[in-house]
Amino acid sequence: MKLSALLLLLASAVAVHAEDAPKPLKVLLLTGGCCHDYKAQTGILKKGIESRINAEVTEIHVDDGSTKPPLPIYGNAAYGTGYDLIIHDECAADVNDEAIVKGVIQPHVDGTPAVCLHCAMHCYRIGDYTKPVGSEGGPGSLWFEVLGLQSSGHGSQQPIDLNFIDPASPITKGATNWTTVNEELYNNVKIFDTAHPLVKGKQGNQETVVAWTNLYGDKKTRVFCTTIGHNNTTVSDARYLDMIAKGVLWATDKIDDEGKPKAGYGR
Repeated sequence: MKLSALLLLLASAVAVHAEDAPKPLKVLLLTGGCCHDYKAQTGILKKGIESRINAEVTEIHVDDGSTKPPLPIYGNAAYGTGYDLIIHDECAADVNDEAIVKGVIQPHVDGTPAVCLHCAMHCYRIGDYTKPVGSEGGPGSLWFEVLGLQSSGHGSQQPIDLNFIDPASPITKGATNWTTVNEELYNNVKIFDTAHPLVKGKQGNQETVVAWTNLYGDKKTRVFCTTIGHNNTTVSDARYLDMIAKGVLWATDKIDDEGKPKAGYGR
């Protein structure tokens, strides 16, 4: 066989292989708001996820340090169209208009998976969020039902001892307990029946669930959450990024029981 013919054959084989390969997961990352270095963390998360799994992360970031960051998704319930997963990493503690909150959760009502990080747990609070929501389906429980856990606050920043209580989960399989730098330990006001705790965190005598999965709504939409991730040092930690990447794979059903990416979704 002539060299030119051989090269043509090889090129055709490569083209067919590329055509058959799974397309990257389309991930939307939302950042902005109070109290965090979102400008840096957006880049850390994008690079960390894309280097670990077959995903393309699109960023929507507003450089606004208020508790009402003007994210362009507000008022657009179809903002998740075309994405396989949405990462909520915003800090919008005082965005509490019911119509806006319903628009934020609409993609997840419709079945789009989510990963929710740190201050996302303290967003979209309607009514007295310090008390356990009494009636699911009411305005006060809208966002907390997506998360699967209700939190209202945290104490001072101190190291958190992380204890992986479900080592069999694909998200935590192979992970070992570790201690963070100074971080915020979020409280647990209510854990919903749809949630499954994965990791507990301890500061002194206080211990709470800090990572979990949730099956939300009628479509059992997959949601992975962690309250860890205030400081850049933690967000940059390979162990943290491993967990987030696995959370993305779990939520999109692209991870096997051994915690390995399904064919075509690893790096």
